[in-house]
Amino acid sequence: MATKPGILTDWPWKNLGNFKYVILAPFVVHSFYSFFVTNKETRDMTNLLIFPFLLSRIIHNLIWISFSRHRTAKATNRILHRSIEFDQVDRESNWDDQILLTGIMFYLVHMMVHQASHLPLWNTNGLVLTIFLHMGPVEFLYYWLHRALHYHFLYSRYHSHHHSSIVTEPITSVIHPFIEEVSYFLLFAIPMMGTVLMGIGSITGLFGYITYIDFMNNMGHCNFEFIPKWLFSVLPPLKYLMYTPSFHSLHHTQFRTNYSLYMPIYDYIYGTMDPSSDSLQEKSLAGKEESPDVVHLTHLTTPESIYHLRLGFASLASMPLEGTRWYHWFLWPITCWSMLITCIYGHTFIVETNVLDKLKLHSWTIPRYNMQYYFQWQKQAINNLIEEAILEAEANGVKVMSLGLLNQGDELNNHGELYIRRNPKLNIKVVDGSSLMVAIVLNSIPKGTRQVLLIGKLNKVAYSLASILLQKGIQVALSYEDDYEKIKLRTKFSENLLFSRTYSQMVWLVGDGQNEKEQFKAKKGTLFIPFSQFPPKNLRDKDCFYRTTPSMTAPSTLKNVHSCENWLPRRVMSATRVTGIVHALEGWKKHECGDSMLDVKEVWEASLRHGFRPVS
Repeated sequence: MATKPGILTDWPWKNLGNFKYVILAPFVVHSFYSFFVTNKETRDMTNLLIFPFLLSRIIHNLIWISFSRHRTAKATNRILHRSIEFDQVDRESNWDDQILLTGIMFYLVHMMVHQASHLPLWNTNGLVLTIFLHMGPVEFLYYWLHRALHYHFLYSRYHSHHHSSIVTEPITSVIHPFIEEVSYFLLFAIPMMGTVLMGIGSITGLFGYITYIDFMNNMGHCNFEFIPKWLFSVLPPLKYLMYTPSFHSLHHTQFRTNYSLYMPIYDYIYGTMDPSSDSLQEKSLAGKEESPDVVHLTHLTTPESIYHLRLGFASLASMPLEGTRWYHWFLWPITCWSMLITCIYGHTFIVETNVLDKLKLHSWTIPRYNMQYYFQWQKQAINNLIEEAILEAEANGVKVMSLGLLNQGDELNNHGELYIRRNPKLNIKVVDGSSLMVAIVLNSIPKGTRQVLLIGKLNKVAYSLASILLQKGIQVALSYEDDYEKIKLRTKFSENLLFSRTYSQMVWLVGDGQNEKEQFKAKKGTLFIPFSQFPPKNLRDKDCFYRTTPSMTAPSTLKNVHSCENWLPRRVMSATRVTGIVHALEGWKKHECGDSMLDVKEVWEASLRHGFRPVS
């Protein structure tokens, strides 16, 4: 929001939220109806193609978003080494409003201007005129409009909203107050309406011009440079006709330079060209991919989780993953396509970079889904992917790798021990976060609790929890006799171990594989504390209480956090991920794999010391 919002700042359909697209429904229905009920001779392709074109614009923008976020995560050729936070993602979540505005304008002009109907697919004269009208009136008028928007009165009321984003992303290009976006559309309408009214307009001319605008907007707001310097050496006049991401990045940091739209010629003419434009481009092009200190290795969960990656939908990635939503059904073609691609693609990919003090943090993702981890025939391939990731991290000088979710499965690799056994000379430390998981669960149990129910699949976290609780004199009840016998063999404090099927305990420690029907046997007011990798279904959320999976709130010094880790709230990190970071900060020299665990108390105190806090 601008510092002093002026009139017509908010978009008219702001209060409609995600239902704003219903505004287009009457136009879309009318376009399809009128096309299919009229004779072939009178059918209007122009009107029919408006809606598919709007959809193509959305896809075009999403491709740029994914491409940009992947490149900035790798840090290759990055321009500004600053962070993006949740407030910027929220501010830019309405990037599609300008597409909606374009659709409404197109439909209205088609209805009111008879020359805008039944346009031919191609008209060379119209395309040539569009080019000249853009280079002349549009670029010239935009330059002076843009300079006017930087005067205090207009800047504080309108344009400061756009400049709130110092580190730009492709979608930053269209984040403006409503009236400002309307003024830009009127500028861009000059070539389109000019050709239409002169009778030389075409479908290619209209849609191609808007596509050009989208392309240049997205390209210029990337926070990495990829326009080669040799291009301007081979074609020197090009530097006056095409801007670069580094050129426009300077406008967002210096504010009073580089005002041009896409053609810097007017900055050269009027003396507002930033003298460091060329040197910044060269410096950015010379930038190399950064090697992290810590890598968190996770994987895809559900088919819909692809949209919640930082590389997917920015606004969805900034919110916790909450299972299948209504809009996922409309995305099933894309979902199936993405599943096919991830199954074919045989390498991990980077999804996120963060910085904590001087520590560089990466999150890498194995292109496999939850269900694939349970297929016996997939286990060897998944283990190979994980091992390749560990060896790649080792080669890049990574200090610690934490294995998230099922990448540390007991049956898959014995909590990562398989890779240490195969590669005994590894310098990188591999951790599964089990010690911190135990510490978080222990500190989540209300003070004064005398008895807990331990339920779900037993693993080393469960055994450690039971051992520590029994040693503290807290009774641990188990509802399955086999589990009771297994823990009894591992503890010296079996007098506090109970075999009980009354389900009367008010605190349940829930692991993976818990029988969901058992939740309905819990007493009203029961507290469910998971020690599992995945959250249990909240079947009793109306009369019981649920904690999140073992996790901690990140310190404020952790930068570039603008996506959620699966189902966890904003700025909350899984215990495994936190352990990897703390392990590197403390400089510990041992793995946490197989049956071995770090000291629970030491890990907990170290986490608090470095600014991590329990989830409130």
